[in-house]
Amino acid sequence: MSTVTAKEARRTFTDILARAAYGKERVTVTRNGKPVAVLVPVEDAEALEAMEERIDLEDVRRRAKERTIPLAQVRKRLGL
Repeated sequence: MSTVTAKEARRTFTDILARAAYGKERVTVTRNGKPVAVLVPVEDAEALEAMEERIDLEDVRRRAKERTIPLAQVRKRLGL
């Protein structure tokens, strides 16, 4: 993964975009020496989205197996 400053990224955006899109390169953009963003190929972003969706689905399935408390019981406990 290469790194460019924000100033350089503004100046060479078309080149950086091509490196990500066609060269499948990840480019980190820094400001004041600190990473602030990463330009990635769309395939990388899609893979990340798919992983996040799978994690969310697994979390939903896990929570669905947990013991639930009926709303009436919650209201009673809270004195509502």
